[in-house]
Amino acid sequence: MNTPDQHHSTTDSDTPALPPVVDRATWQAERDKLLVREKAHTREGDAIAAARRRLPMVEVDPTIQLIGPNGPVTLLDVFEGRKLLIVYYHMWHTGKPAGSQCPGCTFSNGEVRELSYLHSRDVTYATFCEGPYEESSRYRDFMGWEVPWYSASEQDSADALTAGRGFGWLGCYLREGNRVFETYWTTDRGDEPMTPSYGLLDMTVYGRQETWEDSPAGWPQRWRNTGEQWRTDGRPTAQWSRLAAGRSDDLGTNPTVSNGSQDQHCH
Repeated sequence: MNTPDQHHSTTDSDTPALPPVVDRATWQAERDKLLVREKAHTREGDAIAAARRRLPMVEVDPTIQLIGPNGPVTLLDVFEGRKLLIVYYHMWHTGKPAGSQCPGCTFSNGEVRELSYLHSRDVTYATFCEGPYEESSRYRDFMGWEVPWYSASEQDSADALTAGRGFGWLGCYLREGNRVFETYWTTDRGDEPMTPSYGLLDMTVYGRQETWEDSPAGWPQRWRNTGEQWRTDGRPTAQWSRLAAGRSDDLGTNPTVSNGSQDQHCH
């Protein structure tokens, strides 16, 4: 089976341009100038977070039902007794094979791994998937994710939780006794705190290598912002290593394919 590790095409050349070479002192002076802007960016981020903590909140029905590994549970149950809850709303294409599932949600949700630090702050993290539990939880198992996983596929539950926002976003909740409140939500680039890969790529000289970025002429920009940036050879990129490890991507759907074919864009 072909199990590619990277995308090889570029917009211009396979030999991208390089930054100018200077002596250490000149480089450090330019680095120090950028550091001033970076510190201002960090302080502004702190100020925005402070404003976020001062937002009002809206009450949500705590009895909204979801489906978990042991059957129906309530929104209140999902807190697992903790005070706070972060939920990622995972898009789903019911009846489609693994290779056709949302690459953006796979990218975002798949990078949330270590939950102990959240738990130490009295925060639970969970995924609410748009698809049926049996089918979508097989995807979670194929990907090797360990985050708590629930189906929000019942229309009444989905409508009550999303309030017309659909799926593909991150929401934050607070529990006060048996009452539940939504305190914050964000989507699109607002989800990027979930994806440290992007933060790390932003530190490299070529960045994310996506076509929307403001980069010097000749810099590699291999991916368009169409969902392609999270996909390799037709599949969500992270799936290839799972297939190479011999994991089954059978979601119990018909047909099931092994090479993937994405026929609609997510995010």
